[in-house]
Amino acid sequence: MTEEMILANATLVLPDETVTGRVRVVGDSIADIDTGASVPAGAVDCEGDYISPGLVELHTDNLERHIQPRPKVDWPHAAAILAHDAELASTGITTVFDAMRIGSIPSGSARYLKYARGLSQELWDLREQDALKISHFLHLRAEVCSETLVEELDEFGPEDRVGLVSIMDHTPGQRQFRDLSKLEAYMKGKYAMDDDTFMQHVAHLKGLRDRNGEKHEVETVKAANRFGAVLASHDDTTEEQVQVSAGHGIRLAEFPTTVEAAQACHSHDIKVMMGAPNIIRGGSHSGNVAAQELAELGHLDIISSDYVPSALLLSAVRLGQMWDDIARGLRTVTQTPAQAVGLDDRGVLRTGARADLIRFRMRAGVPALNAVWSRGRRVA
Repeated sequence: MTEEMILANATLVLPDETVTGRVRVVGDSIADIDTGASVPAGAVDCEGDYISPGLVELHTDNLERHIQPRPKVDWPHAAAILAHDAELASTGITTVFDAMRIGSIPSGSARYLKYARGLSQELWDLREQDALKISHFLHLRAEVCSETLVEELDEFGPEDRVGLVSIMDHTPGQRQFRDLSKLEAYMKGKYAMDDDTFMQHVAHLKGLRDRNGEKHEVETVKAANRFGAVLASHDDTTEEQVQVSAGHGIRLAEFPTTVEAAQACHSHDIKVMMGAPNIIRGGSHSGNVAAQELAELGHLDIISSDYVPSALLLSAVRLGQMWDDIARGLRTVTQTPAQAVGLDDRGVLRTGARADLIRFRMRAGVPALNAVWSRGRRVA
């Protein structure tokens, strides 16, 4: 028998406004939406709590954090995947594009071994067992400054739910790490490098970029087309870099580092995504442009939790408060990211959409989640 649920007397977060009303869910879909504060017999009285679409996360390193909670610690992958899945559900995320780096460096001081093909298969094995609470897709982060990117791209195909491919270039001295002192502090702090080791690391990465960068960019664009995936840029800094991105057919820019780049993205009809921690902290940990500045200028479209899953809802609410428009704030983590990757069945409260829903209220100035549903099933 198909289950039915009515969430009534709620503040519904619609695409362009918030209204008092109710949502009726039948099975895994929204059956209808109505306005008014009445609570029909058998309905859940939400007492004015917000009901919003479930959050859509396009870029998170959270799974990597679970499989390697400390440097050189490899956690059992099935346990890590399940913990990651449950953590995201608990923060209101109902669709996630799990970011996995492809493009390894098996030699030299920058040694970094591949992992994405095996980990993604373990993820899909758990999905086949219906062990996961929320909806998962792959986000392959293609590192052009590497040795094995082409071989690793060839390990994936259209059947692998690769929804997003980002072209990443972490060569020291440009993009995210234009300021080498920021990279130096990061590497010395995380890996205890001394001065000589750090300079060798920088020289090795620059050499890899010189040898492989252009070829890797070309092959990444080809692979994204083969997967049927959306192609994204990463850390665009200049207008010239954005022009290159546009030439590749990119329609999503992850974390542009300057106002110039963000403005150029919008002039090329490229959506701009920034990190939630940047909003919460009031700036970038790498010293790049503040997400709030882009929001004030109208150059911010999508928020990603990046490395703090719980920051996604909080950052959207903060944007809504800044814009004096909660619906607009929530749209950066629901409808807009869903549309950016071609998922038109979620991210919005409307009849026929997936019943991915969250219920929250404000407590001490922050959103406190009361419940989360994925396809009509309560998962948190």
